[in-house]
Amino acid sequence: MRPVPPAPLPLPAAGPLAVAGGLAVWSAFPGALPSLAGGAGLWWAAPLGVAALTVATHGARARRGALLGLLFGWAFLVPHLAWSGTYVGVLPWAALATACAAFYAALGALLPRLQRARLHLGPLAVTAAWVAVEAARARVPWGGFPWGRLAFSQTDAPTLGLAALGGSPLVTAAVAAAGALLAAAVLALLRHPAPAGSPRPVPRARPAALALVLALAVTAAGALVPRPTAAEEGTRRVAAVQGNVPQAGLEFNAERRAVLDNHAGATRALARAVDEGAAQRPDMVLWPENSSDIDPYANDDARRVIEQAADAVGAPVLVGAVLRGPGEQTSNTGLVVVPGEGLDAATDEAGRRYVKQRPAPFAEWMPHRSFFRLFSDKVDLAGNFVHGQGVGLVDVGGVPVGDVICFEVAFDDLVRDSVRAGAQLLVVQTNNATFGFSDEAVQQLAMSRLRAVESGRAVVHVSTVGVSALITPDGAVHQRTELFTAAVLQDDVVLRSSTTLATRLGAAPELALSGLGVLLWLTARPGARGRSRRGGATPPARAAADSPVPA
Repeated sequence: MRPVPPAPLPLPAAGPLAVAGGLAVWSAFPGALPSLAGGAGLWWAAPLGVAALTVATHGARARRGALLGLLFGWAFLVPHLAWSGTYVGVLPWAALATACAAFYAALGALLPRLQRARLHLGPLAVTAAWVAVEAARARVPWGGFPWGRLAFSQTDAPTLGLAALGGSPLVTAAVAAAGALLAAAVLALLRHPAPAGSPRPVPRARPAALALVLALAVTAAGALVPRPTAAEEGTRRVAAVQGNVPQAGLEFNAERRAVLDNHAGATRALARAVDEGAAQRPDMVLWPENSSDIDPYANDDARRVIEQAADAVGAPVLVGAVLRGPGEQTSNTGLVVVPGEGLDAATDEAGRRYVKQRPAPFAEWMPHRSFFRLFSDKVDLAGNFVHGQGVGLVDVGGVPVGDVICFEVAFDDLVRDSVRAGAQLLVVQTNNATFGFSDEAVQQLAMSRLRAVESGRAVVHVSTVGVSALITPDGAVHQRTELFTAAVLQDDVVLRSSTTLATRLGAAPELALSGLGVLLWLTARPGARGRSRRGGATPPARAAADSPVPA
């Protein structure tokens, strides 16, 4: 006779457990606990957080599961997204955190039934559902907001290697699977003894140990995946310019041309060092997003500053600029300026211009502006940026470079499309000035590290104010700047043309896992309460079948 699964936790116990789980996931991300692990994040806390929510929702009604999921989501996302309110106040921060937490409320409502999946596949069902919820959050509403994926907490974990096989969804799946298996181990130990007269002792320690071993195996599996870093198309000398801004905040560009002058001045200083023999001449110079704080096509003085900097350094310069027009629209653009050719040659036809495809909602564009204006006078600070249509690929000195602008690094498909189009190197242009000294910069850097492994490409992550870094294809950071300092990073980076399995598979792993989650939810056993409504009480021996762990 099988032992009976543990009863659902009462809300006074389940609620704090769900909150603890959310805080555990938050602590896994870089910058969350700067005094611990050098600010790198406690990556191993992420599966503990998943386990906490899974145990908290075990055996609960869907309505209570939703509440527990919401508590989890708030505990995780309110501190994780604190940077979003740095200069605009509590209301936008709270709204963003709550909108994202609603997805975890949905997950919490699903978890009780998922844990009753047939054939003891509860941990797999929980894993698949977690991937599905993150996939939904990356797409809706308004183009999605993938910030805070479990995968982005794993850049110092063995699970990072799985990104080369199935991208960020597979890394998330590994974390969720480890957490679900830890929960299964806990639930196995909490099961009630078999009724009196049972011919065999209750097997609780054995299934718990098996689940724990499987959790450790899933976590370690990524360490076995190769992460090649050898150059396949040679190397190029890059210089990444972090010019800094006059002041942090929304008005970082209030002093006309100051940001541009900082980046141009650092580039000219590099040119002088080259001429004096103190530095090698770069093959390409990379400036960040918004490095030209005024439109160089509409301002002749800005145009001259950019073209003179490119001519002085003798290398093509990738400039981040906001271009005005047509009409009231603006575009967040990467422009390749070649010495002697100037800005007029930075066109789409020449492969030297890229317009950001995913402007950030509520920042670069405002959905339903008139409606949201009723709640905040900050609404009109949001821009009216167009959505670019072309793949993020530009020609920089004969090298096909994947250009990823700021928020776009969080999206799997945009980076993948650049690599599929032929990018041999990735550049993430970003501007973190509007988030002050918050964790936003290091959270974003972690995404670039994952993209390096996922794509098998070196990544140059360059910011106006930091954190900027040079990242090899294995996800390792070899040079890194501090926030709100001026710096120039220089090194030889490898160019690679082979594609990882993750790049070739695309969204298939995410779609397959999401579909599996739906199937397991649909075919899961109904709960004891559901059966009693249809036909009386459930005997203890029947209820034992609800256990997510083999007996």
